[in-house]
Amino acid sequence: MPERKSITSHLYFWVLVAILTGIVLGHFYPSLAVKLKPLGDAFIALVKMMIGPIIFCTVVLGIAGAGDMKKVGRVGGKALLYFEVVSTIALIIGLLVMNVLKPGAGFNVDPATLDAKAVADYAKAGSEQSTTDFIMHIIPKTFTDAFTGSGDLLQVLLVAVLFGYAMTRMGPAGEGVHRFLESCSHIFLAMMNAIMKAAPLGAGGAMAFTIGRYGLSALKPLAALMASFYLTCLLFILVVLGSIAAFTGFNILRFLGYIKDELLTVLGTSSSETALVPLMHKLQKLGCSKSVVGLVVPSGYSFNLDGTNIYLTMAALFVAQALNIDLTLTQQLTLLGVAMLTSKGASGVTGAGFITLAATLAVVPSVPVAGLALILGIDRFMSESRSLTNFIGNGVATIVVSRWEGELDLEKLKQELQGGPRD
Repeated sequence: MPERKSITSHLYFWVLVAILTGIVLGHFYPSLAVKLKPLGDAFIALVKMMIGPIIFCTVVLGIAGAGDMKKVGRVGGKALLYFEVVSTIALIIGLLVMNVLKPGAGFNVDPATLDAKAVADYAKAGSEQSTTDFIMHIIPKTFTDAFTGSGDLLQVLLVAVLFGYAMTRMGPAGEGVHRFLESCSHIFLAMMNAIMKAAPLGAGGAMAFTIGRYGLSALKPLAALMASFYLTCLLFILVVLGSIAAFTGFNILRFLGYIKDELLTVLGTSSSETALVPLMHKLQKLGCSKSVVGLVVPSGYSFNLDGTNIYLTMAALFVAQALNIDLTLTQQLTLLGVAMLTSKGASGVTGAGFITLAATLAVVPSVPVAGLALILGIDRFMSESRSLTNFIGNGVATIVVSRWEGELDLEKLKQELQGGPRD
């Protein structure tokens, strides 16, 4: 039997220590904690720097391995169908929980006291990225703009699919490019592994800033909404995703344990993108084919945002309840339908869920968008749960589509989940 590693040799241990240290610093030394923001920002920037090239290489090599563009279209179609069904379930669950628990009831907030300017200031930074026309947004201005522009993964995915298609059509003439990209892929992954060793610094710095800037006291007034949201996300993961996982042939709890390093990184940074590449690597180790992983994971970051969907529904209804505004079933279903569309633009930017919420709430004129000022103080804390749920949802989706496509090694999946991740 291989020698069992001590807990201190695992990355997740140090990330957890860093997160706890960040919370303590943020609470007791807020002025110092706020100054640690560059640690989190730098780590996220380093990771995002590598995402474009790695996704490009993975998708191109995956298409080359598939050797059939019909398969690429088939996988994409299955993924989108899965995304829409599960996203709808997430929205409905958020709707049901809010109507049953009604955490906003009893707040009795006077709309005249709301600070509309605070909402405008908060939204200003991300509004341009979340309100641009969606179709044109996924088409980069130039080939290189997909990597240097907005950072939207769908742009990289589009360029990679076109490149992979063209390369496979070249036949033997494209083999040299194929070998070159394989070598580049190994180099980029080695660079990412080096960057991930700094995850504890990034997660600790980001958490320290969050607590130092907003304070634990920001949690108290709106604890009911936060508790309802966390409970809903937990139920969605364990019940909905758990059932899907069981039907597919694996245990959701074992899967969560397998990706615990990545979950803690997402928790600390409030960004699921920081663990995207390690997740793709682990999904391949679990027996998913490279081509399916390369197509499903990047597209899932725009089309499969389960946590964001739950947040949009619950936050919008919370504002209405707090302002004593009774929404009809038709208005609630309208919110649900619009949230299904607006959530597609809520990826790639920390806090973009708040911007998308403003766009969603605008379809119900009786609820003032200024009401979002009520949840400004806790939005940053809720973003952790949004990111975690989105992240787990995309991991499960990839395994499901791989099984659906007949490209999942079930024996390897069971062995890996039983034995835990091995480097």
